[in-house]
Amino acid sequence: MRHPFPLMLFAAGFGTRMGTLTKHQPKPLIKVAGLPLIDHARRIAAQAGITHQAVNLHYRGDQLAAHLQGSNVALSWERDAILDTGGGLKAALPLLGDGPVLTLNTDAVWTGENPLARLLDTWDDDRMDQLFLLLPADQARSASGRSDFVLDDQGRVDWAKGRDGFLYLGAQIIHPRLLTEAGPAFSLHAPWTRAMAAGRAYGVIHNGGWCDVGHPAGIAKAEAMLRDAGECPDV
Repeated sequence: MRHPFPLMLFAAGFGTRMGTLTKHQPKPLIKVAGLPLIDHARRIAAQAGITHQAVNLHYRGDQLAAHLQGSNVALSWERDAILDTGGGLKAALPLLGDGPVLTLNTDAVWTGENPLARLLDTWDDDRMDQLFLLLPADQARSASGRSDFVLDDQGRVDWAKGRDGFLYLGAQIIHPRLLTEAGPAFSLHAPWTRAMAAGRAYGVIHNGGWCDVGHPAGIAKAEAMLRDAGECPDV
């Protein structure tokens, strides 16, 4: 595996999708198999040898900051307004540097090959500005059945546009030069589209399982996936 890039953990949200589970705590502190979601993400980072990390915070961010106190994770506050994925990443760049950055959503659970290591092993500076971690849509647990992307025979990515394809798993490498939006809040949709138009957006398939925990029913599905794979964390 190449030398790890810095990692952005996406953890800012409104605290609404999980219902009463987030009435008194932010979603990244919800436990799955006895471990908070943010710590599932941090275990993945540690296993991939990634020590340079930042996280964005909004809803009940003080609780998450207290949980991370003493760790190596730098805090990127979005106190007044959520900046969306693109704006949140751009705001955190002073903590991450000006080279390629790994990002990982903190509302999912994984089994199998380390997703961040998989991305690092596949990254090619000469060809890529964007690399997505994907799974065939019909293999993803707790997903909507949608397809996000299709792949050509060279591994380049395009939007699925209703075609059968692959689900984006919330893990990627992105080069900050794609983040050219002027406004403070924006999604990554436009930067991704620019990378696709330039032929510099690629995808790689995750060798393992993935379960979305962005809604309450995802907790039991994720725990069942971990048990089936024999990968319940030691807590």
